[in-house]
Amino acid sequence: MDDNSVPVIVFHPIISSIQKIALYETKSRFYLMGSNNTLTRFRVLKIDRMEPKELVVVDDKREYTQDEIKDLVNMIDMGNRTRIGQRNNVGGVARVVSAFGIVGSNYKQSTSDNGMSEESEHQEFQKPMHKPTQTKFTWKTMWQRDSFPRLVPAFGLLGFVRFLEGYYIILVTKRRRVAVIGHHTMYKIEDTSMIYIPNDTVRVFHPDEQRYVKMFQSIDLSSNFYFSYSYDLTHTLQYNMSTPKHIKSNMPNISGKVSNQTENDIEDAGDFYNMWAFRKNHQNSSVTEKYTDYGIRNNPHRRFVWNSHLLNPVEKDLHRDWILYVIHGFIGQSNVSIFGRSMYVTVIARRSNKYAGTRFLKRGANFDGDVANEVETEQIVHDSGVSSLSNGRFSSFVQMRGSVPGHWSQDVSKMVPKPTITCDLADPYVETAGAHFNQLLKRYGSPIIILNLVKKREKKKHESTLSEELCMAVKYLNQFLPPEHHIQYISFDMARMNKRKKVNVMARLANIAYNAVLKTVDNINNPSTNYNVDVKFTIENKVKQCFSHKGTLQTGIIRTNCVDCLDRTNTAQFAIGKCALGFQLCALGLLESPKLEFDSDCVRMLEELYEDHGDTLALQYGGSQLVHRIKTYRKTAPWTSQGNDIMQTLSRYYSNTFSDQEKQHTINLFLGLFIPEEGKPPIWELLTDYYLHHKPACQYSRRIKLLTQWWDTSVLKCLPYALNEVTKACTEIIQVQNSMEEMIDVYYDYHRPYELSLFSEVYAYQISHSVREFMPHFTTNFSPFAVRVRPGRRREETGNKNLNMKNPSMTGQSSTSSTTSSASSTEDSSSDEEESHQHTNDCQLITSKESLELTSFESLFPSMKEVYGTQPEYPKRNDVVLYKKFVLIGRNATDSSDCTKLRSKLMQQASFPETTTPVITLPVVKERSISIYEQYVKRANVGGSIPSPNDMSLYESYTKQQQLLKRSICTN
Repeated sequence: MDDNSVPVIVFHPIISSIQKIALYETKSRFYLMGSNNTLTRFRVLKIDRMEPKELVVVDDKREYTQDEIKDLVNMIDMGNRTRIGQRNNVGGVARVVSAFGIVGSNYKQSTSDNGMSEESEHQEFQKPMHKPTQTKFTWKTMWQRDSFPRLVPAFGLLGFVRFLEGYYIILVTKRRRVAVIGHHTMYKIEDTSMIYIPNDTVRVFHPDEQRYVKMFQSIDLSSNFYFSYSYDLTHTLQYNMSTPKHIKSNMPNISGKVSNQTENDIEDAGDFYNMWAFRKNHQNSSVTEKYTDYGIRNNPHRRFVWNSHLLNPVEKDLHRDWILYVIHGFIGQSNVSIFGRSMYVTVIARRSNKYAGTRFLKRGANFDGDVANEVETEQIVHDSGVSSLSNGRFSSFVQMRGSVPGHWSQDVSKMVPKPTITCDLADPYVETAGAHFNQLLKRYGSPIIILNLVKKREKKKHESTLSEELCMAVKYLNQFLPPEHHIQYISFDMARMNKRKKVNVMARLANIAYNAVLKTVDNINNPSTNYNVDVKFTIENKVKQCFSHKGTLQTGIIRTNCVDCLDRTNTAQFAIGKCALGFQLCALGLLESPKLEFDSDCVRMLEELYEDHGDTLALQYGGSQLVHRIKTYRKTAPWTSQGNDIMQTLSRYYSNTFSDQEKQHTINLFLGLFIPEEGKPPIWELLTDYYLHHKPACQYSRRIKLLTQWWDTSVLKCLPYALNEVTKACTEIIQVQNSMEEMIDVYYDYHRPYELSLFSEVYAYQISHSVREFMPHFTTNFSPFAVRVRPGRRREETGNKNLNMKNPSMTGQSSTSSTTSSASSTEDSSSDEEESHQHTNDCQLITSKESLELTSFESLFPSMKEVYGTQPEYPKRNDVVLYKKFVLIGRNATDSSDCTKLRSKLMQQASFPETTTPVITLPVVKERSISIYEQYVKRANVGGSIPSPNDMSLYESYTKQQQLLKRSICTN
C-alpha cells in the first residue's frame, strides 16, 4: 500500500446469489439448481431419493457458468433416459418446480393490495436479460424446454422436514415486495410448495403421516412470513450498521499484510477502528484514500428465525447462499412526501419463536425468561434520495411488547370470556423475571423502561394480581443493579382512565412516551457515566467512540404490556412511535422541533401502519383483529364501530375456545419443539405441552450462579450499551477485489438494468403514498404535517392557527378540540387522589378555539403585509423618471426611423456617456449540431426513422414473451 494513501474499510452486506431455483427430478435424485437474477452464477444441490428416511444432500460448493449448467442438465437428461429419444415417468429428467427460496409447505395463497403484485414478480422470469457483454439469455430459455412441463417459477429454499416417513423439501414459489430499506428489498412469502423426496419405490407408509402433514400445512406461510436476500431482518438497523468485533484474521491489516494466524482465529476490530479514525483525521489533507471493500454476512438472531428447525438438517453443510432466514410478524411501509421529498417510514415487527403460542395457552414466561407474545417492533425512517446504507440518512427506533414475566396462566376449561388469572409457581427470588430482564439488557442495554397498562385497582382481583407481581419483581431486582441502570417502572391504568369523560388517555400516553424516548437516546451524551470497562473490554470503548462520531445510538428499550399485549399495548406503542417519529424527522433535518399533530397526513399514515401492525399480531396471537383501536382511546370512533367491536370479540372468543389447541400443536410441530417418533405418543394425544416449553421442569439442575446476581457480568460491563452490539460477530467476511462485484452491488440488484420493466411495476410507484392516500383533494396546504379537517367540517384548517401552540404532538389531542388538557406525571396511576394534582409541563397543549364571530372581508382577503411580510409603497420621483427613460428606450427601439435620430433622442433624454458600440461575434455552430437539429426538424415533418435490426429483434422477443405469458395464464 502506498504511503500517501489512507486505508478505508467499507463493509457491504453480501447478497445471496441464490434467488431463482429450479428443481429437476430423476428416479434416484433431485437436482436443485439455483442462480442469481442475471443468470451468471449457478450452484447445484444433489438430493438422494433412494433413502426412505434419511436426508442425503450433496453440495459441491462450486459456482457454475451458463454453459456448464446447460451441459450438466443435458448430461443428467441423457444419462437417465430409458431408451434413445424417449422420456417417461421412470427415466429422464423432469423439472418439478421452480422456487425463490427454501421455507415451508404447500400453503394456500393470500392476496394483498400492498407492494408488488404476484403477476409482475412472475414476469421477471419471462423478461430477456440485456447485458452488453453477454448474449441474449432468459430464465425461461434456461429452464424450460418443449419436452419438460411448464411450471410456476419460484424463489428460494426454506428447509427440510420429516415426520414419520421420509423428508419433504419446502420451497418458496411466490413472493411479493413489501418494503425497501435503502436498496435492500424485503419480500413477503405468498405461496410455497412441499415436495416429498423419497421415490415411491422405497417409500415406507405410516398411518399417521398424512395427519402430521395436514397439521404442518395449517401454518399458513403465505401469511406474514418475510425474508430478504441482502438485509438481515432478524436484527435491528442499528445492529446491522454497527462494526463487527469478531472478524477473520486472514484479512489485511493497516500495513496491507496478511496475518499469519489460522482462519479459525479471530482478532480484535481495533485495527478497523484505527483505520476509520485515521481517515477522519486526514479528511482535509492531501492524502489519497484507498478503499478496501469487504462483503459481510451477519449471524442471524435465532430468536426471530422461524425456519430454524427446517434448516437444522442441512444448515452446517450447505453454502450460505442457499440459506434463507424467515421472520414472522409484520412489515409495512409508507412514503411521506414532504414537498416532493420522499421519506420512507417502515414498521417491522419480529415475533419471537421462544415460548410462542396462542392467547390463553401461552401466558407469562418459561424458566429461561422467554415471555409469551414477545414482539420487537422497529420504526425506520430513511431518505429515499440517498439509499446507500453507509452514506444514506437513516433513523431507527425500537420498542417491544411481551407478557408479564412470571409463572401465571388462565383456566380455559370453563367457557367464560375472562378466565381467572392464577399464579402457578412461587418464585421468591424472581429468577424468571431476572432471566428475562437479563436478556433485555444483553440485547438492548439500559435503561429498561416498563410501561405496564394492566389494571391497578379492581373490585374483584383479576388483572391487578399481575400488576402487584410485576411491581414487586422490579423492586427486588433493582436492589442488585447500579442506580444508573435501574429498571424504570411506569404503571398506567389505561382501561380505567378511558372510562372517565374528562381524562385524555392519549395525552397521558404522549407525556409518558416523550419522557421515555428521551431517556433511551440521551445516555450516549452523558460523559459522566462510569462504564467500568476492564482490559478485556477495550474494544468496547473503540466501538463507542466510533458510534459517537457516526450518530446517536439508542440504548435501552421501552417494554409495553397489558394482559394480552394486543389492544391497549398497540395503542400505547403507537403513542410511543408517534413521539419517536417526531424526533426522527427532527434529527434528519426535516422539522425544527419534534412536534407532530393528530389529524395530519403524516400521523394518519403512521396510525394506519400501527393499526395494520396491531391487527396482524392480534390475528396471530388472539385469533381476531383489534377490538379497541386508537380511535377508541381518542374517543373519535364512530358509533357504528361498536358493532364491529362486538363481532371481533366474538371471533376472538370462538378462536380461543375451539381452534387454539390445534393451532398450538401446529406451532409446536413447526418450530421443532415436538418431533414425531415411532413408538412415541402423537402430539394430539398429549395432555399438555408444558414440558415442551419448560425443559428444566423435566429434571432438576443445580444453580451455580448467585441468586443475587441475576445479570451476567459481561452485560453489566457494557451498560448502557448492548452486549450483543459490542461483541458483534459475523459469519463470513469476503474481500472483494472488484468494486462492481455483484455480491455487494445492491444498486444493481434493486434496479435490475438488465431487465425490461415498466414504471408501473416499480415498487416505488406502488408504495402507500401520503399525497395519494392521505392528503385530501381540496387541500390548500401541501405539508404532510398540517392538520386536516375532520369529517363533517366545512373547510380545511390553516396552519397559521398552530403557530402559537406549545408542542401539541405530545398530548395526543387534535388542535381542533375546544378543550384544554394537561399532561400527567411520568409515573401515572389509577388512584382518584392523583387526579386533582395533575400538573402542566412543556408538553402541554394550548388548543385553538373555533371563532364564533362573523367572517369579515379582511379575514378572507388578508393584506400583502400579512401574507408575504412586505407592503409596496408609492414610487419615488427618481424611480418614476428612471422608469420613463426605459419606456422611451423601448418605444424608440421599435420605431423604424433612422438610427442616428434614435441616438440623438436617447442622448437628449439620458445623460449617457459617449461610448463605442461593442462588437459581438456570433457563436459558431458545429456541423454535427446542425445535422442533429436538421434530423430533429425532419423527424417532426416526415416521421420517425426505421428502427435498427437490433431494436426490432428486441421488441419482437419481448412481444412473444408477453403473448406466451397471456396464453399460459388463460390455460391455467
